[in-house]
Amino acid sequence: MKRVAVLISGRGSNLSALIAAQDDSYKIVLVISNVEGAAGLDKAGAANIPTQVILHNGKPREAFDGEMDVALRRAQPDIVVLAGFMRILSDGFVRGWEGKLINIHPSLLPAYKGTRVHERVIAAGETLSGASVHFVVPELDAGPVIAQASVPVHPGDTPQVLADRILAVEHKLYPEALKLLAADKVRLQDGLALFG
Repeated sequence: MKRVAVLISGRGSNLSALIAAQDDSYKIVLVISNVEGAAGLDKAGAANIPTQVILHNGKPREAFDGEMDVALRRAQPDIVVLAGFMRILSDGFVRGWEGKLINIHPSLLPAYKGTRVHERVIAAGETLSGASVHFVVPELDAGPVIAQASVPVHPGDTPQVLADRILAVEHKLYPEALKLLAADKVRLQDGLALFG
């Protein structure tokens, strides 16, 4: 069973899905938030998962990431999961957890990296969007994809309506992808996601 730490900044909806999907492949041993009072902390607490708040305000990125790294090393996770964690991580932190650090992004990567994804998808007239779970590398949203799921973009969709439709898919996709990694069925090697 792999030990998992989850980094959050907000309500923790993907965290809830990951908690509910725990089985003999992984166990969440720590939840860290960079936001005091983030609703996800209560969800972790309700599931008897240790939590920690590490505030980023007024700190250089490397100093904040260093504090997180210390907390993570103490908890000894095999995998670190970003679940609505709204901070760009330093290259040093990412390299320190290379192959063990994953994120979920609300687009079909490599399309629509970055922010304001749903607005951009709608503005471009796309008929399909979705979510991607990927390994985290120093370049933003550029890591190899572990799993994807698509959803239709309907005429008249607002960014929030599309976001909600994609989030429902994320709640199934993220636990599935985490279980692949936890079961050693996918690994990061030479910049590629290798399966099997």
